[in-house]
Amino acid sequence: MADEVSSIHEDGEIYQRQGFGNRSGMGHRPALVIVDFVNGFADPAAFGGGNIREAIAETQGLLGFARSVSWPVAFTRVVFADDASDANVFSRKVPSLLSLTEENPQSAVVKELAPRLGELVLRKRLPSAFAGTDLAAWLTNRNVDTLVVAGATTSGCVRATVVDAMGSGFLVVVAADCVGDRAEGPHRANLFDMAQKYADLMTAQDIRNSFLEAYSAGGAND
Repeated sequence: MADEVSSIHEDGEIYQRQGFGNRSGMGHRPALVIVDFVNGFADPAAFGGGNIREAIAETQGLLGFARSVSWPVAFTRVVFADDASDANVFSRKVPSLLSLTEENPQSAVVKELAPRLGELVLRKRLPSAFAGTDLAAWLTNRNVDTLVVAGATTSGCVRATVVDAMGSGFLVVVAADCVGDRAEGPHRANLFDMAQKYADLMTAQDIRNSFLEAYSAGGAND
């Protein structure tokens, strides 16, 4: 994945000439949001496929680190009403999403990343973790300045969350080895585009190292 991050940056000559792709960096108070790593998106027979399973495995270590340094942690689930009374344009485009109801196991966060007490679990019916939720207020109340994003899919709900996070004034870091998509082409294309316009791309290991370096220098969580 480190090579993938490098190749994504190397493809951006025209963007560099036009001033895109600068790094925004990490702030002092990160939070981790894990977008839609639920059973349905881990299952190739449902909404999954591609590299989503591998991304979930990588996210286990990042989540463990976030917990060890007391970052706020939030998860999202797509949840529609049992009677589809809250169906919307998103579900009109993808009707099978209406099957993701509160009690459907496919809508539950995968067991490898099971939320703990004190961690936020957001129900959403739109791609972005910010759309129709109180995520922005929850982050602001915890003095968060940087959102580290993992989840699925890179081209869909991850991208929407990243764009809205940046638009809400947060620095954004996409954990490039902790996001996945059901197809390689959309995954790579959207990582590239997010890196040019909305977020920094870092591996989970680089995120850990960057935070610990800042912490040891007295710059984190002061």
